[in-house]
Amino acid sequence: MTATRLSALDASFLEVETPAAHMHVGWAAIFDPPETRQRPTFDELFAHIGTRMARAPRYRQRLAEVPLELAEPMWVDDDGFRLERHVHHSERSDLADLVDDVMSRRLRRDRPLWEIWIADRLGDGRLGIVGKAHHCMVDGLAAVEIATLLLDPTPEPPEQALDGWRPEPAPGPLGLLAGGVMDRAGRVVELATSPLHFARHPRELLDLPTRAAETGRAFTDSIRPGAGVSRFTGRSSPLRHLATARRPLDDLRQAARATGTSVNDVLLAAVAGGVRAFERERHQTPLALKTMVPVSVRPQNGDGALGNRIAFVFVDLPCEEPDPLRRLEVIAGQMGARKDAGEPEGADLLLRLISYTPRTLQHMLSRVVTSPRAFDLTVSNIPGPREPLWMLGCELQEAYPVVPMADQHAVSIGLTTVRDDVFLGVYADREALPEADRLAELIDAEFTELRDWVAEPTPAFA
Repeated sequence: MTATRLSALDASFLEVETPAAHMHVGWAAIFDPPETRQRPTFDELFAHIGTRMARAPRYRQRLAEVPLELAEPMWVDDDGFRLERHVHHSERSDLADLVDDVMSRRLRRDRPLWEIWIADRLGDGRLGIVGKAHHCMVDGLAAVEIATLLLDPTPEPPEQALDGWRPEPAPGPLGLLAGGVMDRAGRVVELATSPLHFARHPRELLDLPTRAAETGRAFTDSIRPGAGVSRFTGRSSPLRHLATARRPLDDLRQAARATGTSVNDVLLAAVAGGVRAFERERHQTPLALKTMVPVSVRPQNGDGALGNRIAFVFVDLPCEEPDPLRRLEVIAGQMGARKDAGEPEGADLLLRLISYTPRTLQHMLSRVVTSPRAFDLTVSNIPGPREPLWMLGCELQEAYPVVPMADQHAVSIGLTTVRDDVFLGVYADREALPEADRLAELIDAEFTELRDWVAEPTPAFA
């Protein structure tokens, strides 16, 4: 695979990683063993994953830093790639313990930035897989797509031909430096020739005021402060815990249909209600929490590319509001206003414009926008597979997402789907927030409360 350079957004996830903040995307999946054939052994699963590497070339590439940090790092083929460095066997019978252990350790930067752990004998007889990949490599949606590369729509996988992969030689330090200088020079030329572009395409000039306004709103929203005194920000440890919950997708859809909102709005409202109940149990006053919500800007048809194709919008979760439906109404109004104002598009353009700035400025901006003063928590809704999927005859039943957590933040929350169920992952710093399991229970209970509130005919919000 040809060497490629990280985007400014991809590189920012490397910049904000610290010993206490591991910037990996991950998942924990559970499979039922086959009913009509012998369950696969670890060696068979290991070999199966090896046959799929051709579908994900980036998973055989490592980072190469540019001397003097004149440009973003490059992805280059790893001439020392060995699958056993990335696919590991676990004899644990409790998947939750494995998840916490794997997610509490950083990925090594001297090799491709991913790992898969296979627990082939869980206590209930099922099979578990824990996977993680660095956020500089994939966003949440791409991570789901990579996971499905290992799966098939039928119990028996199709035959896979050997791909005959051979690593391409990586450029040396002088080559990396020259390439970085050339790329930087190219960006300067792009800026210098932009007036010529608009002269050739005058109609695009009409869009400039709108795009400038969208970008300005996105920037202003990103730097306004969060609650600042939340128990969900402040101190960090490297220790992680993934609390989980599962329920029918129809519970969320029912609430969304009855109120004219979206499943994502219902998720955010349930988080607000769960946080409110969590704080009140601890005799704390619930506060409105500024929440980062990743929004995919990938093309609808998908372009097959890895890396990050996301922007961010920020909403204030009304955790202080006692009425569940009012919380949902407030959140739906905020999300609708931000979409109508073009904030996701503005945030995407802002992230692309940052790539033209010096690397030192990019480092500073990355730290500013991920600081605990900028937002309180992250909530991400990640679409998952809607059709049955198998891995060597083992049917996928459950999948819980791991959403990366920035330094000095205590929790991030993700939701994904497998067929007709939703799976909640409350990913927490287990020293700063040891009660994460209780928070997951309360968010799950809020889904039930919203479903029950709209069981009777209720008019949609105006």
